[in-house]
Amino acid sequence: MKKIISLCLFISIIISVFADVRLPKIFGDNMVLQRNKQISVWGWADANEKITVQFNHQTKTVKAGKDRKWMVKLDNESAGGPYQLTITGKNTITFNNVMVGEVWICSGQSNMEFPIEGWGKVMNYQQEEANANYPLIRQIKIPLTVSSIPKDDISSGEWKECSPQTAGDFTAIGYFFARELYNELKIPIGLINTTWGGTQVESWTSREAFENSDEFKDMIAQMPALDLDSLAKVRQVAALKKIEAIQGSVPTAHEAEKWKDVDIDESHFGHMNLPGLWESSQLGDMDGVVWFRKTINLTADDAGKTATLELAMIDDNDITYVNGVKVGATNSYNAKRNYSIPAGILKEGKNVIAIRVEDTGGGGGVYGDSSDMKLTIENRNMPLYGDWLFAVESISGESASVGPNSYPTLLFNAMVNPLIPYTMQGVIWYQGEANAGRAYQYRKAFPLMINDWRKHWNEGDFPFYFVQLSSWNADNGNSAKGSTWAELREAQTMTLSLPNTGMAVTTDIGNETDIHPKDKQDVGKRLAAIALHNVYEKNIVFSGPMYQSMQTNGNKIILSFTSAGSGLMVKDKYGYLKGFEVAGADKQFHYAKASIDGDKVIVYNDSVNAPVAVRYNWADYADDGNLFNKEGFPAVPFRTDTWKGITEENKFAIGQ
Repeated sequence: MKKIISLCLFISIIISVFADVRLPKIFGDNMVLQRNKQISVWGWADANEKITVQFNHQTKTVKAGKDRKWMVKLDNESAGGPYQLTITGKNTITFNNVMVGEVWICSGQSNMEFPIEGWGKVMNYQQEEANANYPLIRQIKIPLTVSSIPKDDISSGEWKECSPQTAGDFTAIGYFFARELYNELKIPIGLINTTWGGTQVESWTSREAFENSDEFKDMIAQMPALDLDSLAKVRQVAALKKIEAIQGSVPTAHEAEKWKDVDIDESHFGHMNLPGLWESSQLGDMDGVVWFRKTINLTADDAGKTATLELAMIDDNDITYVNGVKVGATNSYNAKRNYSIPAGILKEGKNVIAIRVEDTGGGGGVYGDSSDMKLTIENRNMPLYGDWLFAVESISGESASVGPNSYPTLLFNAMVNPLIPYTMQGVIWYQGEANAGRAYQYRKAFPLMINDWRKHWNEGDFPFYFVQLSSWNADNGNSAKGSTWAELREAQTMTLSLPNTGMAVTTDIGNETDIHPKDKQDVGKRLAAIALHNVYEKNIVFSGPMYQSMQTNGNKIILSFTSAGSGLMVKDKYGYLKGFEVAGADKQFHYAKASIDGDKVIVYNDSVNAPVAVRYNWADYADDGNLFNKEGFPAVPFRTDTWKGITEENKFAIGQ
């Protein structure tokens, strides 16, 4: 009898659970619904349950299908509010303080995730927060989640009005974008903040898109159809195999402790060029502890003297030894390492620098400018960049767990699919840093993702505006060495061939040593200018000069541009154009003299008699270029040649 009662109770609980009408958590109090479009409202209920949706002066009814899903399309609404949205079935749900206005999705990696305060602090963040009294600008932050299959809901979410108390958690670029729109349009602006730092574009793209792509269909066929726990086990096995292939085995703690000493067996160590994060090496996407060793030889004159050891930056933490003696330790992923070596440590002949690097997630290793890796003895500098030995001490549990870059599709499944088909105006996007090593393939990967989102929303070619990579000295890249960041910017520019796209150029507001430049205000303004012109039909200039064509006249090249606005301008107090290079048929680039002649730019170098190619701002840290239009928008970096770059052979692969 007790078993029957328990069974009946269990069945009644199940029935009551399914009896409740439920909406996805993207809906909530304080939300913003899109104006001037049919508004999608959807959820779950009992099969065949009648659902009534009431909003403003509208009432719509629908029955849940056999799959318990239901959806209504509310008629177009003008901007306004506050309203109530009420959904009634066997229970009633009411959302309060609902506004109608413009809804924009803000997505990408850390530079879009970058908050006004929080872990990032924009320029003048205290003043910006104090002035952030915009209750009609609202944000919902999508939780950081991965999934191996498309999810129909997020785990949590809360729409928040913008105020001095809440603004610090807003996406900074999204907020400054919204503020520009609000000040111009005076209507509510809703931001859906679905961002995750350090993520690659392949994570934000659906499996179906890859399966239908000639470029990626073979790759996605290798992704196992497993749950996250099973995928984690696959990653653990793959990580261990990778380490064993490099060095034979993972050492015991006692063995690794000796790696700081001068005389050890280094035969099992691998080689890696530093500076450079190890994700770009044979280690790939691994978190854990790695030792780096470099042997230098000193003369008797240098032996015993004090010295300074500089090691650029290290992600995340390090303990550094010289000849087995600890000389410094730092727990910070973006601080330059500068350690003093006391007298008596350096020896005549062989000396060994050993760095124990712990990476807790994301990028790992020694990175930054190669000129910041050096040993200084009495004002004499010994470069330390280049070849180092390395070996893995341990792999962290994070390497086995499935993160956003562990496999493709994981973020689309968990942080995009649950938002579909929430009615919105468009997307602003800032991403690409994590794809710079595969910049050439980004020419296909980025447009694939944009088209994928548009297909899933089924709302046509909605606006998709993105930020071109800013200036940062990723690897001292330039025309002579090659630049992954310049090639990624080129891929972004090429994506403008898709309809209804726009690009904000930001090379003039970057930071040589910080991948997260603090000027997010201008980024937001430049994205807003595109939207105000294209979507809201404001008669304004919204972009900078873009290369159109070239003509050769003797040893000079004459360049033509579109988007010149009211005229070309040199942003330099001396009036000199910078950032241009020319090359002859030998493909060797030389810094060029350049000047504005009406709506043209004339470029030449006296040592290049027969120039065939021009490049502008072709570097990782591309701050030299100072060609603008008179409205203050910088010129788009470009090259006129199609010579092979340094990323053409690099392809995305499962488990890389």
